Amino acid sequence: MSDPLRQAEPPVAMSTWTDRLWDAVTAGEEYAAADTAIAALDDGMDIEDLLLEVIAPLQARVGREWAANRMTVAQEHTATAVNERLIAAVAHHPAVRERRDERAADRLGRITVACIDGEWHALPARIVAEVLRLRGWHVDYLGAQVPTPHLIGHLHRTGPSLVALSSSIATRLPAAHAAIIACQATGTPVLVGGAAYGPAGRYASLLGADGWAGDARIAADRLAEAPLPPPSPPRQAIDDLPHLADQEYTHITRTATQLVRHVLGRLPSHVPVMVDYTDRQRRHTAEDIAHIVDFLATALYLDDPDLFTGFLTWTAGILSARNVPAHSLLPALELLSEQLADYPRATDMLTRAHTAITRPSPRTIEAGMSGGRLL
Repeated sequence: MSDPLRQAEPPVAMSTWTDRLWDAVTAGEEYAAADTAIAALDDGMDIEDLLLEVIAPLQARVGREWAANRMTVAQEHTATAVNERLIAAVAHHPAVRERRDERAADRLGRITVACIDGEWHALPARIVAEVLRLRGWHVDYLGAQVPTPHLIGHLHRTGPSLVALSSSIATRLPAAHAAIIACQATGTPVLVGGAAYGPAGRYASLLGADGWAGDARIAADRLAEAPLPPPSPPRQAIDDLPHLADQEYTHITRTATQLVRHVLGRLPSHVPVMVDYTDRQRRHTAEDIAHIVDFLATALYLDDPDLFTGFLTWTAGILSARNVPAHSLLPALELLSEQLADYPRATDMLTRAHTAITRPSPRTIEAGMSGGRLL
């Protein structure tokens, strides 16, 4: 017989669950991770807290571990896959199903949640979809890498109250802009989120989104307060970004392959060790140069030098963690400057980045951490 005076054991601290889950996820132990997450819910943890205070920060830590060269790309992908499966597993927990069923009678409306074309980081969007379902929304979750024409077709078929678009990588912002404009042309308001939109979502308004949310809980709270305003009238990208008239962005995107080829061909004369590079090393160097060109183009699209500078200082940190000198980036920037001498915005951004790598500041390093990743 149990002692009626015996006090119930206190719930396990959230940090303890986080540590246990980290051990399982980084080991690639999907079943152990699921058991841990379900045990946390059994212990009384709220499902939103599990998603937003445990799983989401854990995934961010995975990215930091990769950046610090303490985790391989394969390990990072394995951990991400386990986290995605975790979200699916906990969605069937009795407490979660009960909460959804309670809200089912008072549906708030229908929402489409999707990652924009070319965006493969789906976990943030998945968390948004689950939280919105918990709050009583009918959610169509379309997943990663949704081509804009297919997204628009879905909006025409289902007529949602709004569409939530997620993007984690800044180089997908031109595609995000096109998707925002296309969705709004159907009369559907657009809420955006994700690291790609910069600190405090500063690029969201620049690209004409109808709303921005820093995380899933903020998104759900905002939509519970009031609907998004009607979308803007039909427009073109240049209406939001008049600086595109100088054609610098267009030129660099159209000649990106030639730019990469030119820099790769000239680099050995500036970096003699490249003469002895293996095919694999040359391929990786070409990929890194392509990332630099992509971020330069995106910075020109947004007319934001800090985006490019931040990415380069972040990249310098990535290289340093792998025992590659940060100054190895400088010859590539100099060769790009020579090729783009007739484009003042581009050369200004390249010059700023060159200076930042030579004398990095905490501000630019911090900006780079949200800029992207070399994968």
